[in-house]
Amino acid sequence: MTDRAGGSRRTVITAAALAEPTASLSGYTVGVTADRRRDELAGLLESRGARVVLAPALRIVPIADDAELKAATRACLDHPPDIVLVNTGIGMRGWLEAAEGWGLAEPLRAALARAYLVARGPKARAAIRSAGLHDQWSPEGESYEEVVDHLKARGIAGLTVALQLHGESQPEYTEALEAAGARVIEVPVYRWAAPTDPAPLHRLVDLITGQLVDAVTFTSAAAVTALLRAAGPGADGLLDALRTNVLVACVGPVTAAPLKRHDIPVAAPARARLSALVRTIVEELPKRAVSLEVAGHSLTLRGHAAVVDGDLRPLAPAPMAVLRALAATPGRVLSRAALLHALPRGADEHAVEMAVARLRAGLGAPGVVQTVVKRGYRLPN
Repeated sequence: MTDRAGGSRRTVITAAALAEPTASLSGYTVGVTADRRRDELAGLLESRGARVVLAPALRIVPIADDAELKAATRACLDHPPDIVLVNTGIGMRGWLEAAEGWGLAEPLRAALARAYLVARGPKARAAIRSAGLHDQWSPEGESYEEVVDHLKARGIAGLTVALQLHGESQPEYTEALEAAGARVIEVPVYRWAAPTDPAPLHRLVDLITGQLVDAVTFTSAAAVTALLRAAGPGADGLLDALRTNVLVACVGPVTAAPLKRHDIPVAAPARARLSALVRTIVEELPKRAVSLEVAGHSLTLRGHAAVVDGDLRPLAPAPMAVLRALAATPGRVLSRAALLHALPRGADEHAVEMAVARLRAGLGAPGVVQTVVKRGYRLPN
């Protein structure tokens, strides 16, 4: 796991600076599970002020020399497909590059030119056109279900459909096409593999389960599966966090599908773009912020920071945990023992006192955290 925030995370951001678009995600921590284009996504989030945790769930392994891809390519030449579904731009380009190495690029391009080409999204469409080919249709929502419905409505009985896979086999869509009478050639242009170093992903699981990240992003359905697999026996805690306090942001409906099967709410942009994904996070996270009026001060909780009278004040995990517990029931006194449950594991009641002291210092607002003698602490109404 890489925390790209550097050493500036404790810097107070003034109200004027916080109003700028570059600070719209200041105080929030976002997990990034992507491998390819992870730096681009991280850069977009950081440009809005977010602290980013990089934890690639998978890595793409090109299989230009793979026997399965070569066999699928020869099948497309021996039995030219009537319909070709291009799922991804990187997959289309990789397929043609591999064919070039085998001396099959021109025959393959000719076979594709005679087919009805379906581009599942804009990147697939761009790859088709850069190859000098012409796509005939794209689904509005970029989903496989739309593609299957469209092809079945056109009539595919007796036709050959080449399905360029998106990292792994999608048997449900292959079976749906075959049930409609089509012969399907699966084209495995690349495959997913576990990350070289799994430690960042396991650390991200811990952060999500402990609700120490505010949002987690996914750019592929396979990454969702990999994260759940990494959680192992702790998957229930992970799922609970994703269903409640951690915003789940997906680049599109295909990526979101496995999450929805677990009844996890998902935020996704109308168009599958990284910039649109970031805008979705910018729109959604502030809606989850808790805002209070306490002892004459305005207080808003933002991820790992509090906005006090308009100024953003980052806090360490323990003081932030205490503040969240107190803010959940303003006016109610919480004992040291009760607050102890909000702190990281292994803490004692002395740690609660230290966290409260650090919280008061970090907030810089006298009277916000009150001590009730022999009972505990509270945020006064």
